[in-house]
Amino acid sequence: MSTVGDGLKADNANWSFSSEVAENFDSHASRSIPLYSEGHELVSNLSDFFISEDSVCYEIGCSTGSLSNMLANHNTEKKGAKFIGIDIEQKMIDVANRKNSPLPDNLEFVHDDILQIELEPADLIVSYYTVQFIRPAERQRLITKLYESLQWGGALIMYEKVRGPDARFQDILTRLYDDYKLQQGYSPEEIISKSRSLKGVLEPFSTQGNIDLLKRAGFVDIMTVMKHLCFEGFLAIK
Repeated sequence: MSTVGDGLKADNANWSFSSEVAENFDSHASRSIPLYSEGHELVSNLSDFFISEDSVCYEIGCSTGSLSNMLANHNTEKKGAKFIGIDIEQKMIDVANRKNSPLPDNLEFVHDDILQIELEPADLIVSYYTVQFIRPAERQRLITKLYESLQWGGALIMYEKVRGPDARFQDILTRLYDDYKLQQGYSPEEIISKSRSLKGVLEPFSTQGNIDLLKRAGFVDIMTVMKHLCFEGFLAIK
C-alpha cells in the first residue's frame, strides 16, 4: 500500500472512500481539485435560481456534507425547503453528521445507493465530482433517473473531471495537472501512487461525453459554469 498524500494510503487500482479517506477527505479534495471551495460557493449562488419554499434539493455523493451544509445554510429563508445529502459510504455519512453538528433543521444525510433509492420530485440536484466514480455502464441510467426526478424548470449541477477531446489535448491537461499537484506540495511518488490507485475506479468522460449523457437523458438547456484544466461544472435545466 502506497502513500498518496494527506496521510492517506491506497493500493494499485483500489481507491476507496471508506476508512481513513473519509476523515481526511476535505483537506485532500481541496488540495487536489482546483477551485474546489470556489465551486461550492458557485453552486450555492446558483441555487438561488432554483430553490423556493418547499423545494427539495439532493446532493448525490455528498461525502462529508460540506456542500450540502452550505446549501442548507444559504437557503434558510426558503420556508419548507429541505436539503438531503446521499452517500453510499456509511463512514462518509458518519463524518458528515459529526462535522456539521448540530445540523440545520432543513438538512439531513442519508446512507444509500443513488441507483437504488427512491427520490422525491426535486427542484435541484447536485453532483459534485461524483458521476466520474459511477461505472460507465450505469451512468446513463443514473443521469436519466436524475432528470426524471427533477420538476420542470429544475436543474442538475454536475461537476466532473473531464478528458481532453483528443490525445494532444489530454497530454497537455495531464502535464499541467501534474504541475498543479506538485505546486500543492505533493511529491512525485504520491502523485504516481494516487494515479495508480484510481485505475479502473475514476473513469472521466470528455466534455462532449458528459453533454451527450445529459442530452440522452432529456436535457436540452446545458452550459458550462466553471472550467479549469480537466475540471468542469455543468448546469443542465429541465
